Amino acid sequence: MKWIGNRQSDNVEDRRGMSGGGKAVVGGGIIGIVILLLNLFGGENAKMLTPVLEQMNQGKQTEQTGETAELTPEQKETGDFAKTIFAYTEDTWGQIFQENNLEYEQPKMVLFSDAVETACGSATSASGPFYCPGDKKVYMDLEFMKELKTRFGAQGGDFATAYVIAHEVGHHIQTLLGTSTKMRQAQQGLSEAEANKLSVCLELQADFYAGVWAKYNNKYLEVGDIDEALSAAQAVGDDAIQSKMQGHVEPDTFTHGTSEQRKYWFKKGFATGDINQGNTFKEAGFNL
Repeated sequence: MKWIGNRQSDNVEDRRGMSGGGKAVVGGGIIGIVILLLNLFGGENAKMLTPVLEQMNQGKQTEQTGETAELTPEQKETGDFAKTIFAYTEDTWGQIFQENNLEYEQPKMVLFSDAVETACGSATSASGPFYCPGDKKVYMDLEFMKELKTRFGAQGGDFATAYVIAHEVGHHIQTLLGTSTKMRQAQQGLSEAEANKLSVCLELQADFYAGVWAKYNNKYLEVGDIDEALSAAQAVGDDAIQSKMQGHVEPDTFTHGTSEQRKYWFKKGFATGDINQGNTFKEAGFNL
């Protein structure tokens, strides 16, 4: 994706290399990666992850020292890229909201490593990227993208990272429009399987919004960018993750959608560029 020399967002806080001032889980190995993928892009469930990880990784905690590590040239470049992509989301959603007679409230993004404190609670790198509605911030450990490629077969390339950021900003859009609140209210009193179906709709809509964002930024796209996004969507489908990790799939436990669903909604957003075409709830039979 074309980005060098373009505006970088002022709404990004880079905490990489900084101590979180508490305990961070380290050495989580495959347990941490499984939880990372099962909760990938989960956003509002981030606050549930740290207690689980701490229980499953007993004896693998180290005290933060408060020291700051110098970022490598590669880390600085990935940070600059993320800041530029975040600026693209600001411009795009500011325009879309204006076109719909709405005012866009810009979120913030926190780049972190190891562990982070949020308004949704503590989280570690094993949480994967997430959005916290409590402070309206996107949280990203950029090292996550390497794990997605090396362990789960997603293509490399910078647009996979752009897709992830755009997806998380999609959750911010849902917060601003009230969709997330309505979804949580609709989940009350439902069985776990039915509540999960609503969660899938929320995640697929965030994928759709990521596709809409890509459409508005077509002038910055390069050959292969959309393929990189679709490869990432393929890797993080619930069915793909469950098949790889446990050898079988359990549809009633899906919370993010299948690989095909995630690719379909991203492609639909990219094809239409119309936020009014992304009512994933209605297509699943819900009246939100």
